[in-house]
Amino acid sequence: MIHFVGAGPGAPDLITLRGAKLLAEADVILYAGSLVNPALMEGKKATCQVYNTAHMTLEEVLAVMERTGNDCEVVRLHTGDPSLYGAIREQMDALDRLNIPYDVTPGVSAFSGAAAALRAEYTLPEVSQTVIITRAEGRTPVPEGEKLRDLARHQATMVLFLSAGLLTKVQEELLAGGYPPDTPAAIVYKATWPDEKAFYCTVGSLAETAEINDISRTALVTVGRFLEGDYARSRLYDPSFSHGWREAQL
Repeated sequence: MIHFVGAGPGAPDLITLRGAKLLAEADVILYAGSLVNPALMEGKKATCQVYNTAHMTLEEVLAVMERTGNDCEVVRLHTGDPSLYGAIREQMDALDRLNIPYDVTPGVSAFSGAAAALRAEYTLPEVSQTVIITRAEGRTPVPEGEKLRDLARHQATMVLFLSAGLLTKVQEELLAGGYPPDTPAAIVYKATWPDEKAFYCTVGSLAETAEINDISRTALVTVGRFLEGDYARSRLYDPSFSHGWREAQL
C-alpha cells in the first residue's frame, strides 16, 4: 500500500497524527529531501528503507513503488499538503495502471504556515474574501489566463509558491496587473522551521527586499491589503447579527 502523506510546512510536530503514525509504521519511505525537514525521519523503524527523491526521476520513484507497493507499507512523503504543487497526480495515475493501492493523508500547507508566521488572516471582511494561490511563470509555463498580471486584476489576497527566485519578474507582473506599488507584501522564509524569517515590504519593493536579505528559495510571497490594519468586524460574532445558532441581541 502506498500512502501519500503531507509532511506539513516544516516543523516536525505539524505533521498530522495520521501522517506521523503512517511514517512510524512504514517499511519504505520516499521523501522530498530538498524540502522535507529531515527531523521527520527520526521516528522511523530501524529496518525502514529510505529514499531521498530529490535525486530521483519519476520513473525511478515509480520503480521503487512497483517493487514494494503490494507487499510493504510505503510512505511517499511530500512537503506541506501534497495536493498543492506536490506532483502526485502523475504518481497516482501510474499506480492505477499498475493496480497498486494507495491513499492520501493531507497536510498543513506552507501557506497556512506563512499566515501563522505573519500573525495574519488572509480573509478579512470588506478587505479580501478570496485567496489566490499561484506561482510565477519561470521555466515551467502557466496556463493562458493565469499569468500574474491577469490574476493581479482581482486585487485579492495572493500567495505565491515556487517564486522566490523570480521576484524581479513577479514585481513587474503584479504592478502591470494593477496592484499599486504601496500594496503590502511579505516574504516568509522557511515558515515554521527554526530559522523562519518574515520580511514585510510592498509590491514595489519585493525584489529589493529579497536581494537585501539574500532570499532566493524556500520562501512564500504574500500580497494584499490583509496585511494592513483596517477591516470590518466579522458579522458571525456581532451581537446584532442572527444566525442558526444565535438570535440577534437587539
